[in-house]
Amino acid sequence: MTDAPPVLTPEQRSALLAIARRAIRERARGAQDVTPAADDPVFHTPGAAFVTITRDGALRGCIGYVDPIKPLAEAVAQCAASAATADPRFPPVTPDDLPHLRVEVSVLSPLRVIPDPTEVEVGAHGLYISQAGRHGLLLPQVATQFGWDRETFLRQACLKAGLPGDAWKRGAEIQVFTVDHFTDDLPVE
Repeated sequence: MTDAPPVLTPEQRSALLAIARRAIRERARGAQDVTPAADDPVFHTPGAAFVTITRDGALRGCIGYVDPIKPLAEAVAQCAASAATADPRFPPVTPDDLPHLRVEVSVLSPLRVIPDPTEVEVGAHGLYISQAGRHGLLLPQVATQFGWDRETFLRQACLKAGLPGDAWKRGAEIQVFTVDHFTDDLPVE
C-alpha cells in the first residue's frame, strides 16, 4: 500500500475539476444522475476523493470518500453533487449561486494508522480520528489555512468527530493520509 495519492497530470487535474463543476451544475439544476463520461483509464481506477466548494472564499460544502470504493471520476462527480446539495451544514446550491462558486478536489492516499501523534505532519497529513463509532476527518489544507499546530489539529479533528478534544490522547485511533489537492479560478458556471 502506498502512502501517496495517485500522481495526476495537469490535464487529468483539469478534467477532474471539469467533472466536478459539471456535476454541481447538473445537481443544482435538478438532475439526479451525475455520472461522468471519462475516457482516461486513471479515472476508472478506484479512488478516494473530497470535493470542496467555496463561495467568495468561504466554505459552501465539502463531501468525500475516504475509501476508494468507486472509480475516481465517479467519486469526484458524486462528491461534487453531494457537496452542492447534501452537506447538512449548508442549504442546497441554487442555479443563481453557480457563478460565485469555486471547486477544489483532493484525491486521497490510503489511510494509515499511526500509533504516535508526534508523527502527524501539519500541512502534509490529513487526519481521520475515530473512537466509539464516531469519526472525524480534516483535510491537510485545513490546518494550514487556519495556522494550527499539531495539537490544535488533533483536537479539532476530535471535535469534528463529536469526541472530547483530548480523545486523541485517550485511545482514539489516529489515521493519516496525504492528498493531491488542486483547484483553479474558474467559476462553476
